[in-house]
Amino acid sequence: MAKQERFDKAYLRMAREWSKLSHCERKKVGALIVSGRRIISDGFNGTPSGMENCCEDENGNTKWSVLHAEANAILKVASSTNSSEGATLYLTLSPCKDCSKLIHQSGIKRLVYIDEYKNTEGLEFLKKVGVEITKINDIED
Repeated sequence: MAKQERFDKAYLRMAREWSKLSHCERKKVGALIVSGRRIISDGFNGTPSGMENCCEDENGNTKWSVLHAEANAILKVASSTNSSEGATLYLTLSPCKDCSKLIHQSGIKRLVYIDEYKNTEGLEFLKKVGVEITKINDIED
């Protein structure tokens, strides 16, 4: 196995562990942003800071206020002294179209993910703007 693939799988395993911190019932998603083999940000899907940690309404639908894992990671790095320019984003679930715009605008140049989101418009957008995309199904060594 190539060195980069070993690192990709390790970061994806870490993102999967991070997803377990989510209070969402329907889907738990984790994200890591890595620059130069250094984790500069992390995130998981959930409600904004200070809000109740319940992600679904009484009908089991995701509340509109829930932030996606990648958005949380991008917002966290934006409020730090780090830059995501040229970084790699590791996700347990491929991004939606709205988050794909954030990924592009944040300067992330590479996306590695495990599972595919039901709508692939986000991936199509990222390909169009030149983000390198890698899907890895089996993250175990």
